[in-house]
Amino acid sequence: MAVPDFQSLMLPLLRVAGDDEQHSLAEARDQLGAELRLTDADREELLPSGRQSKFSNRVAWAKLYLQQAGLLVSPSRGHFRISPRGLDILKSPPLRIDIKFLERYPEFIEFRTKAEAEEAAPGAASHKPETDTPEEALEAAHLKMRAGLASELIERVKAVSPQFFERLVVELLLKMGYGGSRKDAGQAIGKSGDEGIDGVISEDRLGLDIVYIQAKKWDGTVGRPDIQKFVGALHGKRAKKGVFMTTGCFSSEAVAYVDILFDPKVVLIDGRRLAALMIDFDLGVNPVAKYDLKRVDSDYFDEG
Repeated sequence: MAVPDFQSLMLPLLRVAGDDEQHSLAEARDQLGAELRLTDADREELLPSGRQSKFSNRVAWAKLYLQQAGLLVSPSRGHFRISPRGLDILKSPPLRIDIKFLERYPEFIEFRTKAEAEEAAPGAASHKPETDTPEEALEAAHLKMRAGLASELIERVKAVSPQFFERLVVELLLKMGYGGSRKDAGQAIGKSGDEGIDGVISEDRLGLDIVYIQAKKWDGTVGRPDIQKFVGALHGKRAKKGVFMTTGCFSSEAVAYVDILFDPKVVLIDGRRLAALMIDFDLGVNPVAKYDLKRVDSDYFDEG
């Protein structure tokens, strides 16, 4: 089954603590995972950032919310246990514990009020469905903004001249660590126009291997014949590696053909991936704002 949202984990987590013993989050995840019959894949599914699993993130936020409502307490670093208030809840447990349920406690209201102090409509969040943890909501917003930026970026790239596109390819490859110097890369790209190859560039700064490049500024779909022509040119050069970059897209036949190639190795970069690489390597974009997500450093407060 899919990993439940963090509110749906609140009551099961409180039940884990119902034995009135200390528990770590790792222990709680093991018990909850077994109770919910989560597969290894469910437990290991990552947030978009790739830095933490969804399951770990949601259990941690469920624990935090229960703690802010006074249903759990933290007796020692990295551990929690149920409070007398939490034990009272379990004597006659509700069908579900969620944010609305926790709002009966003044401590939780204060916690939520502070968290929502910068909302455009104070208090509105308490009355709308909330299934994502704050980190998930932040990452979802980031992905949405990134998708919009990528779409705008590729449209701008499609509008530039072929010569500008060649320079853009050079700049991107340099930022990715290819080509050695800008002078060498500039001389290598856009000079040959030979047999379906637009240029060559060093794979590393020492020039130990060469990558052949085809750069096609195109609105349409690049089909298998174009890729076969490129591969034929690579064979003619006895080349082992090639990159075919376009502002358009590749047909499914072209992608399937490349997938079965062993020698030479060919990488296809379509408009969507091109835009993503430009964003990742800060080409044609400027940072507007940066937010650092931080956690409490438990070791700092260790007086032992």
